[in-house]
Amino acid sequence: MTDENDKLGKLTPQQAWDMFQEDHRAMLVDIRSSMEYLFVGHPSGAVHVAWIDEPDWVVNPHFATDIRKLMLGGVACEPGDDCAPIILICRSGKRSKEAGHKLIEDGLENIYHVGEGFEGELDEHHQRSTVGGWRFRGLPWEQC
Repeated sequence: MTDENDKLGKLTPQQAWDMFQEDHRAMLVDIRSSMEYLFVGHPSGAVHVAWIDEPDWVVNPHFATDIRKLMLGGVACEPGDDCAPIILICRSGKRSKEAGHKLIEDGLENIYHVGEGFEGELDEHHQRSTVGGWRFRGLPWEQC
């Protein structure tokens, strides 16, 4: 699940769903833009904190703070504690990896990202959700 030189864990969609179901403290955070979260769909039970969002499409300078705010109320961890897992998901796993490294750099622990993302990589026809990702794997999701 983790590379020995990297503190960021990488999960398959199924591993992420299992962790989210089995650990009541786990947070599943969809970090895509608001438009993606609302209109493309998102994993059931996920909360939304955008890493990069409209209208400016720049990295959220308050991302780590926003995640820390979510961790209050029983899921927060103190140094030396067993921290609640934070599972990040984006479209294909690239933004979640970048965001996960930022959280670790900011001192958070037990951070994971879904390597296939919500929609997976593009196939030979430039379409997503056909070769991998949360939806392709048949895991619970919803859209607004």
